[in-house]
Amino acid sequence: MVFIKSATQISAQQPLSESWMTAPQTLEGSYVRSLDPTFRDWLSPMESRRLGRLLKRALVTATEAMSKADISQPDAIITGTGLGCIENTELLLNQMCREGDDTLKPTNFMQSTHNTISSLIAINSHCHGYNSTYSHKAVSFDSALLDAFLQLRLGDISTALVTGNDEMTPSYFTILHRAGYLGQTGQVPATETSVAMMLSTDADGALCELQDIRMSYGTSLPTEIMKPDAILIGTNGCESNDSIYDALIARLPSAPLLHYKHLFGEGYSSSALGLYAATHIVSNGEAPALMRCDGINEPLPVSRLLVVNHSDGNCFSYTQISNLKSQLSNIKS
Repeated sequence: MVFIKSATQISAQQPLSESWMTAPQTLEGSYVRSLDPTFRDWLSPMESRRLGRLLKRALVTATEAMSKADISQPDAIITGTGLGCIENTELLLNQMCREGDDTLKPTNFMQSTHNTISSLIAINSHCHGYNSTYSHKAVSFDSALLDAFLQLRLGDISTALVTGNDEMTPSYFTILHRAGYLGQTGQVPATETSVAMMLSTDADGALCELQDIRMSYGTSLPTEIMKPDAILIGTNGCESNDSIYDALIARLPSAPLLHYKHLFGEGYSSSALGLYAATHIVSNGEAPALMRCDGINEPLPVSRLLVVNHSDGNCFSYTQISNLKSQLSNIKS
């Protein structure tokens, strides 16, 4: 069995907090950057100066996730990111265009690669174990989660830190807006994500159980999908995205629908925020009314939740989590 011991976030909501469940920040406009914590509480001035914004967020969320789980050195660190440290990549390319390739700053180059995030977390936590990065657009985090889940179920590792990290620069938002991916009329704002989760085979102090995660290319449904109390979907107000969920819902087990991107926005790692929200919903035993798709203004009791995500209508993920108390009662019975 696999359990989620902790889950932390830095996003457009209050960072490192679950206050969004009762008093969420209102997202306005088509592009919203993350609300950052005071980084000097975790990083020295020297570290803070030399690290890009996304790397600082990743370090802080990972540090908090490890602290809350009381695990200082996980057996594996696995990251999902669609764009990597795109801000450093832009700095490197812009300097190259302006000044040529003779006087480039090495820091921008070193921090521009996608696997910098997992590597930096490993260096800071003195973790010498399995370290990997997945970059598969909107299912990047889902791919990282599946890797960790399989290794934990096989017994190859007993703990894994799984993270989802993406930033959105003004210039890249402009590109994605022109391509029709973000910033469309009626669509939720484009935002940024930094999420860290500690997974373990030990149930002590866990928030919930990660029962299963399945991924598929195409719309064929896994046969092992449970009957959930609710289904969390990634609708974002864009018809081309939401119509895919509409088609899937018609084939999934009937259950109340929840959504989350109106609270956290859209980006390549938004599914990490979806599972983060789902984890705390199941841990609390209910979903706040502001996440219900049916408009009913009261919390929804939830002990088993199915999280559904897709990337461009081609790659799909189905993540099943359940309340730890209900699982333990089932085992005893």
